[in-house]
Amino acid sequence: MKLTFWGATRQVTGSMFLLETDDDFRILIDCGSDLDRSVANSESPTENHTGVFPFEASGINLVLLTHAHIDHSGRIPNLFLEGYEGQILCTEPTYDLTELLLRDAASLNQRRLNEMGRSKKQRVKKRFNELQKELFLEKQVRESMVNVVPIAFNRKFRVADGVDVTFVPAGHLLGAAHIVINVYEDGRKKSICFSGDIGRHNYPLLGDPEPVPAVDYLICESTYGNRLHVDQETPEAVLADIIKRTCIDIPGRLIIPSFSVGRTQALLYTLNRLYSELNFPPIKVFSDSPLALESTKVYQKNLRLLNKEAKEFVEDNESLFDFENFEFLESSKASKAVSNYNQPCIIISSSGMVQGGRVEYHVAANISNPYSTIFIIGYCAEGTLGWRLLNGQSTISIKGKDEPVMAKVERTDVFSGHGDRDDLVRFVKQQNPEKLQKLFLVHGEYTSMMAFQETLKEEGFPNVEIPKRGQTYVL
Repeated sequence: MKLTFWGATRQVTGSMFLLETDDDFRILIDCGSDLDRSVANSESPTENHTGVFPFEASGINLVLLTHAHIDHSGRIPNLFLEGYEGQILCTEPTYDLTELLLRDAASLNQRRLNEMGRSKKQRVKKRFNELQKELFLEKQVRESMVNVVPIAFNRKFRVADGVDVTFVPAGHLLGAAHIVINVYEDGRKKSICFSGDIGRHNYPLLGDPEPVPAVDYLICESTYGNRLHVDQETPEAVLADIIKRTCIDIPGRLIIPSFSVGRTQALLYTLNRLYSELNFPPIKVFSDSPLALESTKVYQKNLRLLNKEAKEFVEDNESLFDFENFEFLESSKASKAVSNYNQPCIIISSSGMVQGGRVEYHVAANISNPYSTIFIIGYCAEGTLGWRLLNGQSTISIKGKDEPVMAKVERTDVFSGHGDRDDLVRFVKQQNPEKLQKLFLVHGEYTSMMAFQETLKEEGFPNVEIPKRGQTYVL
């Protein structure tokens, strides 16, 4: 059995791993977009294959999807475009959320192609012709999703002779799973677990990550491998404090950049609890993201998979997300009209890194207002507008226009969906160091991986590898 690492190696995004059994059954675990091309991968082997993938898509027999985030699912339509004809297995919520995210990506692709198609520059026309072969559109998304088969959590599912898979709840995002694969060869069982992204304990809406059985090989994410979450207060306490300071003590405006899938739902649920259970003054809340609206419907559809606290809240209050003075903004016209709302309010809009999306308009409209606060609630990659705001720049360029930063900028990590170093260590320590033959670290900056590797060695796990892109291991 062979395992090749084709993504999320020494960087955070681009999840893609190829498992090949001795019977030549090929399973692709995740098929994600590469959002950050890391220098640490520069020593990876040269790829001779032409196309989006470094392997023949038609040679893959099955795809397994840990969860819906685009860095795990974003190349699925490309896989079918290049000749894949098999099925994709994932949980039911992952199916629904993946379809929403891919449709959103297809819409952005169409807009990009339309803009390039109008250009008269030869250089742009050449790139336009190249991208037409690479970028998928909504038609390709529809054709891909027909091949998705939803699988229940914690039920062993046979996918081939001598091969079964189990999806174990991972927290992090609705539907997210650790994937355990058992391969039976020559009377022996080899087991391998792909962690996907590991969630936090006591996160709003979601259950805690569930333990996985003992395995021979573990592929573990390491996004927070060298960090602990700073905020130890509850999400309700953090939100109550900043709303009081920015919207009640002074008649201000609170802008919260937030990813539409997962984080926005956690925010809205927490706000609902503030207003419904703690008698908090009902400050007007706008959620400005069509994708967030559709994602919220998926959460409402899957109440049975939420944590006990959320289920009890629904029994007492009927709705997770609908509360007094709350409004979804569906049209761009309604989005821009919020600038004329002259009362204290909260605006939640994507994207979380303040890079693209409607939130850029809200930041631009409020960045020079000393009565406004921009509240960063997640990780911002270097170079993004969110990263520049957090680094205290006095002037910010937004859509080609320089704006003085007079608004306050604050941050919290209490809504981060990733487990920190201690959560990751807890996950790994479910395994017996004497039985675990190899542990591979993926999904993290290289510095984070190296630090986590040392931590795991101190915890008694000596066989920890940090693969390079394209590296193959015989299991």
